Amino acid sequence: MAEASSISAGSGSEEKGPEGSVSPGTTISRIQLLDSTVDMFLQKLVAAGSYQRFIDCYKCFHQLQPEVTRRIYDKFISQLQTSIREEVSDIKAEGNLEAVLNALDSIVEEGGERREPAWRPSGIPEEDLRSVLAPCLLRQRDALQRRLQRQEAENKQLADAVLAGRRQLAELQQQGQARWQAWQALRRGQEELVAVPRVPE
Repeated sequence: MAEASSISAGSGSEEKGPEGSVSPGTTISRIQLLDSTVDMFLQKLVAAGSYQRFIDCYKCFHQLQPEVTRRIYDKFISQLQTSIREEVSDIKAEGNLEAVLNALDSIVEEGGERREPAWRPSGIPEEDLRSVLAPCLLRQRDALQRRLQRQEAENKQLADAVLAGRRQLAELQQQGQARWQAWQALRRGQEELVAVPRVPE
């Protein structure tokens, strides 16, 4: 609405006085601004649906029962305001608006402390998409490179372990072969000793 307070980009919302003037240095949260907007809407609604307009629609009944007409009008306006406030409260609860608007206030306050200019689209979709996706892709590439380096280091350790196992196995085979050759030589020596004829006594 035209009378609603404007939202400041750096420090939140400025509260307007009763005559629509801005109170300097006064800020309100967005949830309070929403409540104020609802109150202002109800005031304008009541002003638009004045008692005079109401009785203009029911002239005959008003001439017969003016007091009853007044009570009916007051009851109608009261129930209308109550119904609208309850509906707004239900919408705020379903959409979790209070938490969302408070979070938005926090973001705006944090953004006010930034010195660098905020990002703005250049008007060229390709460049805008590249500027957004490039940092994400670079981070993914760095993460994949680190993962690849870790995997390569693990593979090298496994390869070294396999080579060490093969060398140990080769040494064991050589030792076994040497022992088998030594045993064969010993057996042949024993056979030769057995084959030598003994000198009769």
